[in-house]
Amino acid sequence: MNGLARMWTVASLELRQRVRGAAWYVLLGVFVLLVLVVTVFTTIATRNTDAPGAVLYSLIVYFVLLLGTLVTPALSGNAINGDRENGTLATTQVTLVTTTQLVIGKFLAAWITALGFLAAALPFLLFALVLGGASADTAFVSILVLAAELGVVAAVGVGVSGLIRRPLFSVVTTYLVVALLSIGSLIAFGLGGMVAQREVTVSYEIIDWEASGDEIDPDTGMPVDPVCETVVSSYSVPRFDSVWWTLAANPYVLLADAAPTHFDRHGNPDDLFGTLKLGVRQAQLPPDVDSGWSECDQAYPVDDQPTPREVIDSTVPSWAVGLGIHAALGLGLLAGAISRTRAPARRLAAGSRIA
Repeated sequence: MNGLARMWTVASLELRQRVRGAAWYVLLGVFVLLVLVVTVFTTIATRNTDAPGAVLYSLIVYFVLLLGTLVTPALSGNAINGDRENGTLATTQVTLVTTTQLVIGKFLAAWITALGFLAAALPFLLFALVLGGASADTAFVSILVLAAELGVVAAVGVGVSGLIRRPLFSVVTTYLVVALLSIGSLIAFGLGGMVAQREVTVSYEIIDWEASGDEIDPDTGMPVDPVCETVVSSYSVPRFDSVWWTLAANPYVLLADAAPTHFDRHGNPDDLFGTLKLGVRQAQLPPDVDSGWSECDQAYPVDDQPTPREVIDSTVPSWAVGLGIHAALGLGLLAGAISRTRAPARRLAAGSRIA
């Protein structure tokens, strides 16, 4: 039996153990029911839009990612130390299975279990594609990134379970790591932008209607001899353009940034991926610190803001950096678990079970 066969043996044993009870099937059933409800209500709400399938497709993908980040830590966070507490880890380690094969096998089992949610959502994703609006390239990339992100969460859970001896602590730590990536990055982005504020000055001229007299130009509706006064105001705005990179490791932002963006007839993104990507890319643009307009010259502000397509094309994509951070985190934790689980161990923490 070669190494790949041994890893698959460990993974298959883990999978059989997980699907042996009814809890797994109940969980999948509840997930399918929730996705069905989301599909029905989203289809009704977007029936008059240009791309109802695009909105539905991105919503379902995000729903799978959300549930995967909520359930996978509980399924993988005690993969190794749970066997140690049950007294089955040492039995496996005296076989021909190496520590690396053992840890990787448990990781594969956790990843396949997480991909079960994606497989259960495939009929609804296909319905979204048939409904119209969802693009094939967006669907392909989003599925690949979603599968990779579920693998990262599974790797974090298995890695932490090998580094921490107590199953409860390892599960909680896995949730904390996922929360740090999902919510902590948003908090860092918001706080960083508020700390790095910048003062904006707005100067504009307005007409003093009382001093301008009663003679009005019938063509423009403005006074013939307008009397103007200048008003200057200033206020502080957050500098999100200096901290936008904190969102690179956010799995939801990463997924949106990696998916190709398509636009509706009004020039706006046609799905949730593009909408979120546009918001994050706009955060890269520095604020206009000196602006103004003149009512006297009838030089009202011209809407020269860049279009959504121009914003996305002119800003920096960050999904590759975020995916690299996630891969390094997952591989690092798996390597740590292999080192900590290796037998015979030179040192064991007090109270650790050997067999």
